[in-house]
Amino acid sequence: MKFASFRYNNKNSFGLVKNNKIVDLTECIEGTKDLREAITKDQLSELMELSISENNEIPLDEIDFLPTITNPEKIICIGVNYADRNAEYKDGSEPPKYPSVFMRSRESLVGHNQMILDPPESSQLDYEGEIVLIIGKSGRRIPREKASNHIAGMTIMNEGSIRDYLRHAKFNVTQGKNFEASGSLGPWMVTKDEINPISCLEVITRVNGELRQNDTTDSLMFPFDYLISYLSTFYHLKPGDIIATGTPNGAGARFDPPKYLKEGDLVEVEVPGIGVLSNKIISEVP
Repeated sequence: MKFASFRYNNKNSFGLVKNNKIVDLTECIEGTKDLREAITKDQLSELMELSISENNEIPLDEIDFLPTITNPEKIICIGVNYADRNAEYKDGSEPPKYPSVFMRSRESLVGHNQMILDPPESSQLDYEGEIVLIIGKSGRRIPREKASNHIAGMTIMNEGSIRDYLRHAKFNVTQGKNFEASGSLGPWMVTKDEINPISCLEVITRVNGELRQNDTTDSLMFPFDYLISYLSTFYHLKPGDIIATGTPNGAGARFDPPKYLKEGDLVEVEVPGIGVLSNKIISEVP
């Protein structure tokens, strides 16, 4: 099943995607107005059944995609999680013992086919293609062997970064990860009955059609089940929380000279089995 959040006729909605159309499910169950609520109430299977009899299908090219989960309580991001990415830093460091963790704000992400803003404060907007886990069941101190029970599905993120702002302070990257509309999330959530989160998944990033990133989750230093177990040590993971699991090597900053994004560029992040997250870059006017 594929579920997406979208805006249509000046109204925020969510629905089930099938055959290049989306079935608006916002009014199907009283009190359930968004995808996070549907996940929290364990209503996805019921909504799938209800969608069969619904006739309010909307062509995908008529909607404005919103971030897959529009109102997550937590947006948790993992840094430097692919083995080749760690080597890419060329600092001679040993592989990390634990994941690097930071947070993003909701306002820093836009939906599929929406514009990513290149801020005037920097010329170092960069792309990072990532697989995202969406939590489906609350948990704390979750054992690795039970981690998959807490996943509702997966989506894709372009975890856009403003590189020079990642180093504004001594020990954190928060500034460079939270410029408004500097990244994206979408196009939809694919539930785990359709794609196994424990299987080997591929991440591909293209800029203007040029291949920049291409790796698989076999290269992860911290696999998905470990991340859920580790993060739930200190977080109370809740339905609708999202975990961006890290990006492969090939980000623009790692080229010589660097290949940063500029107005008019098209960034596509593809995960076979999930879809393609596509966004153009536009210069932000202060």
